[in-house]
Amino acid sequence: MEFCAISDNKRAFLPLLLLGDEQEEMIDRYLDRGTLWALYDGGVLRCVCVVTEEGDGDFEIKNLAVAPGSQRRGYGRAMVEHAARQCRGRRLLAGTGDSPLTVPFYQACGFQEDHRIPNFFTENYDHPIYEAGRRLVDMVVFAMPL
Repeated sequence: MEFCAISDNKRAFLPLLLLGDEQEEMIDRYLDRGTLWALYDGGVLRCVCVVTEEGDGDFEIKNLAVAPGSQRRGYGRAMVEHAARQCRGRRLLAGTGDSPLTVPFYQACGFQEDHRIPNFFTENYDHPIYEAGRRLVDMVVFAMPL
């Protein structure tokens, strides 16, 4: 596996980023100020992740997306571990929907629920967001000590 920091032409990764955050306007809020990591394995793009510095020693995973043909093969976890190694601070945060797909993933990676942002998805997205048949309303913010 090879992790590459992407500094130029980040929007070229938009098709994969849209799997992690399905509204382009939301991605535009953090893409330029964040560090974009791409994970390649066998020369194939498997996963991307955007991490931002939020102040007070906190970093946040704003987007984590694994290519459909590469899901459930350890690439997401490898990316989270890589992001945690790269961040020098107090905590690594990850905000996600209250979904049976993502909550167990972040917990298995060592995150614990820190707080919730009520109505995040209903107030910030121009359409309803569904994951695993569940409409996302609140954002669950997880934290991992660095």
